[in-house]
Amino acid sequence: MSISPLAPKVFACSQSIDLAKNIAKHYGTELGKINVSRFSDGEFQPAFKESVRGRRVFIVGSTFPDADNLMEMLLILDAAKRASARHITAVMPYFGWARQDRKDQPRVAIGAKLVANLLQTAGATRIMTMDLHADQIQGFFEKPVDHLYGSTIFLPYINGLKLDNITMASPDMGGSKRAYAYSKYLQSEVVICYKQRLKANVIDTMELIGAVEGKHVILVDDMVDTGGTLVKAANLMMDRGALSVRAIITHALLSGNAYEKIENSKLLELVVSDSIPLKRKSSKIKVVTCAPLFADIMHKVQDNKSISDHFLL
Repeated sequence: MSISPLAPKVFACSQSIDLAKNIAKHYGTELGKINVSRFSDGEFQPAFKESVRGRRVFIVGSTFPDADNLMEMLLILDAAKRASARHITAVMPYFGWARQDRKDQPRVAIGAKLVANLLQTAGATRIMTMDLHADQIQGFFEKPVDHLYGSTIFLPYINGLKLDNITMASPDMGGSKRAYAYSKYLQSEVVICYKQRLKANVIDTMELIGAVEGKHVILVDDMVDTGGTLVKAANLMMDRGALSVRAIITHALLSGNAYEKIENSKLLELVVSDSIPLKRKSSKIKVVTCAPLFADIMHKVQDNKSISDHFLL
């Protein structure tokens, strides 16, 4: 007599509760119950308030700073492992510490590799994420990684704009592959910004490779942090004769005075996913949810179905 597998459960880390609720809704279930006890010194302890024994569990949490967000994900993974969950998937729409994917100078850590090791040690049997800062981070894991592309949710938005003379753009050389992928799908031209930095988050010079005069430019990138590169690129393109400049960025870190920079820039709009909750509203920032995408992939993982049709780029 065969026994039907128990239904999966979806849980949330504190920093991603709204997104997790939306994912669970599209998945067709309710969010599981976790209680987080907090001590006066800042230490905290998550605990499942329902059984996960023998089940597949999806734990939703983006690991943007501060480090407590990563720590909470690790503790919940460990709790699921010790509670005898059958499969434990860390659903991380934004994979934090991903900029530290290699030794770019002597005597530095490779933070992304360290995080990968921590997630696996804590109990993750599968990783699900979107638009990694560097594709090679998938190779840091010994477990399956479902690397989803933000283009799945952003391309319908671009098509809905019904713009002629679109030119895709990358704000730096590192993002040129992404810009070319979008341009191939949209059959558009590409321009690239070449920048030089004096130090992290500080741009010395920026030049534009390609022509934007008379074009509707769409900048694409995986993340926006201080907004300095994005704003400088948008202003430069408008000065070179672009009709409009939009930006489509998957992960909106938006630290420091990034909101003010964007609001005072020549950007027409900034379109982001909800992988990271916005700190405040802005008239120039539009959010496109990634919840249906993750819910669909979670269903396919549960049913052992292919997810390759989601890779539009």
